[in-house]
Amino acid sequence: MPGISETRRLPYSCEQMFDLVADVGSYSKFLPWVVATRVRSDSETEMVADMLVGFKAIREKFTSRVVKSRPDFIEVFYVDGPLKDLDNKWTFRCLPDGGCEIDFCVDFSFRNSVFEALAGQYFDRAFRKMVEAFEKRADDLYGRENAAANL
Repeated sequence: MPGISETRRLPYSCEQMFDLVADVGSYSKFLPWVVATRVRSDSETEMVADMLVGFKAIREKFTSRVVKSRPDFIEVFYVDGPLKDLDNKWTFRCLPDGGCEIDFCVDFSFRNSVFEALAGQYFDRAFRKMVEAFEKRADDLYGRENAAANL
């Protein structure tokens, strides 16, 4: 299964970043290609949600089970959709000088190996674009200037 990971240091608290990532209902406001989301169930430790993603005329729905441990990690397990598998994990670590370090990794596989080889070429770019969207959302919600002044 192909995978990709990214580590970022941001001037926001683990709690702030956890809350941003856990707010699946808002993904369509800032994530590219996310058309709509529906949270089927949600508790402090687990969520089940649907996500409709689209690009041009293509639309696909994914269902995921999200395991949450605030403020340390969020783990997403693929339940149903057009892929064979799509799992990801966010880990949040507080930094001694303030802010947090975020590790994000995603593993995916397509039902069709030829499609996987083709899509894999674009997945890295799409992944980076989504990571940047989360970072921009944090800046918009929490204000990078204010966070940097508090470090």
